[in-house]
Amino acid sequence: MGLRHLALFTRAFEEMTRFYVDRLGFEVEWKPDADNVYLTSGSDNLALHRADPGRPPADGPLDHLGLLVREPADVDRWAAYLDGHGVRLKASPRTHRDGARSLYLFDPDDNVIQIIYHPPISG
Repeated sequence: MGLRHLALFTRAFEEMTRFYVDRLGFEVEWKPDADNVYLTSGSDNLALHRADPGRPPADGPLDHLGLLVREPADVDRWAAYLDGHGVRLKASPRTHRDGARSLYLFDPDDNVIQIIYHPPISG
């Protein structure tokens, strides 16, 4: 079934929650306490956990997380939407050699997100 869950430690807990809900369309699935929230886009689970401000948020770097879209044009629509809301892009939309199309952006904690149309699994 593929990746369905990701957990991130974040120093910018409230800002990260607003970003994923207000900008990327996730919904709050469960908020057990003030330091944890579980979000979903309908078929997955993204857990945000408040990090200790005195320590790095994770033991190792996160390369990126991928959010799948159904059509290549969806990548461009996301780019326009994100640009219109002042979201910082790492890389503009481009088509890859395998026919995939994607863009990269940063969330408020500088995690890299790839919005991707990938032919074998998008349709």
